[in-house]
Amino acid sequence: MAKKNKSAFVCTECGADFAGWAGQCNQCGAWNTIKEVKLGGGKTERERSGYAGSRSAVQLLSEVNLAQAERISTGLAEFDRVLGGGIVKGSVVLIGGAPGAGKSTILLQAVAHIARQLPVLYVSGEESLQQIAERAHRLQLNSAGIKMLAETSVQQICQVLDEEQPQVVIIDSIQVMYTADSDSAPGSVSQVRESASYLTQYAKRTGVSFFMVGHVTKDQSLAGPMTLSHIVDAQVVLSSTDDARFRVLRADKNRFGSVGELGFFAMESSGLKEVKNPSAMFLSRAEKPAPGSVVTVLWEGTRPLLVEIQALVTESQYGNPRRLAVGLDQNRLAMLLAVLSRHGGIFTGNDEIYANVVGGIKVSETSTDLAILVGVVSSLRDRIVPYDAVFFGEVGLNGEIRPVANGHARLNEAAKHGFKKAIIPKSNKPKDGVKNLEIHAVGNIQEALAVVNEL
Repeated sequence: MAKKNKSAFVCTECGADFAGWAGQCNQCGAWNTIKEVKLGGGKTERERSGYAGSRSAVQLLSEVNLAQAERISTGLAEFDRVLGGGIVKGSVVLIGGAPGAGKSTILLQAVAHIARQLPVLYVSGEESLQQIAERAHRLQLNSAGIKMLAETSVQQICQVLDEEQPQVVIIDSIQVMYTADSDSAPGSVSQVRESASYLTQYAKRTGVSFFMVGHVTKDQSLAGPMTLSHIVDAQVVLSSTDDARFRVLRADKNRFGSVGELGFFAMESSGLKEVKNPSAMFLSRAEKPAPGSVVTVLWEGTRPLLVEIQALVTESQYGNPRRLAVGLDQNRLAMLLAVLSRHGGIFTGNDEIYANVVGGIKVSETSTDLAILVGVVSSLRDRIVPYDAVFFGEVGLNGEIRPVANGHARLNEAAKHGFKKAIIPKSNKPKDGVKNLEIHAVGNIQEALAVVNEL
C-alpha cells in the first residue's frame, strides 16, 4: 500500500507546528506566516533517528571514551578562536550573515588552507562553479586541492561524499538544499529542517565536518526554523561594523567552545585578513578630546577588549525627553540614570540623553555601567575626561560599584595600550598593582565622581 502524503501547518518565521491554519502564530507573534506544507510519505519507526544518528547500545557514562580527536585548523587564528580551537571531527557549523558580509569568502579561504593536508569538498547550490573559481583567483588562493560540486539534493550530495571521502564539506547554502523525503519547495521550513537533519546524521555517522551557510532575515537573525539552531553543533554569525571596513565573527552557540567569542577581520581586496589587536581597531579616537568620551574594557569570550563609549546630553526640545542607546541595553541606560539621580545627586530628567558604543559592537555585559555614567556626567558638565583614563565596574541600585570578572586581565590590557589611570571597583584592585598604571579603587558613585573631578 502506498504511503499517504501528510501535511502540516507550519510558521515560516519560527517553525512552530499547528493543527490548522491561523492568522497569527502564538509562538512568535508574526501575522500571516502559517503555511500548509506537505510532509511527504513520512518515515517508518525503524527509519527514524535523532540528529546524532542511529540508536546505540546502553552504556555507562563513566565508560564513555573521552579521547578527543585533534582539531583541524582553518588557517585563520581568529576563526579557530571562535570555533573553540579549530574544527572538530564530525561537527556541524552553521555560519550566517547579511549578503556581502563575506561568508563564502572566509569559507573559501579556510578550505584552501585545509585542502593542503586533507580532502575537502565545496558544494554550491547558489553560485556557479565559474563564479567561485573567479573569486578564488581574485583572492589569489591555491585552489588545486579544492573539489567542487554543484548540487542541491542532499541524497545526491551524500552519495558523492561516499565516493570522494572528504574530511571537510561546505554547504552553500542550506536554504537551497532539498530532500526527497519532503514534497515542499526548497527554502521552506520543512525542507530546511529535514535537509539539515539528514546532513547532520551523515556527519555524526561518518565523522565528516560540515559548514552550512545560512541566510538571515531583515532583522539580521538566521532564517529558517528555530530547530535549525538546535540541530547544529555551533552557530556563528559574520557581521560588519558601521563603517563596513571590518567584520566581526561571533559565536552564538558552540558545543565545543565558549559562547560569545569574537573574531575580528578586515575586509581587503585579497579577502578577509585577521585583526591581531582588535582593541586598537575600536580605539581610533579623534585627535581632539571631547566631553562624553570614555574608554572601558569589555570581556568578550576569552579576551579583554578596549572600546570607546560616547554619551551626549542635550536640552529637550519637546515635552518628553528621549533616551536612546546604540549598542547598549536601553532599559539599563534608564536604570543607570535613575541611580545617578538618586545616589549621585545629578538629575537628568529634563535632558535628552544618547549613548553609543563606537565601532558598531554590541555590549551585553554590565562592566560598562561606570563608564556610561561617567560619560553622561562628562557631557552634562561639558568637561573632558582624561584621554589616558579607563573605567569599568558594575553599578548597583544602591549606587555601589560592584566588581566584575577578570579584572586583572582588563587592567593589563589597558596598560598595554598606554593608559595611565584606571577607575575600578575596590574588589578588583590587585594587591601588587599594575606596572605604569595608576589605579583608583572606588566603592560607590560619589567616590567615582570625586575621583574624576580630581583627574
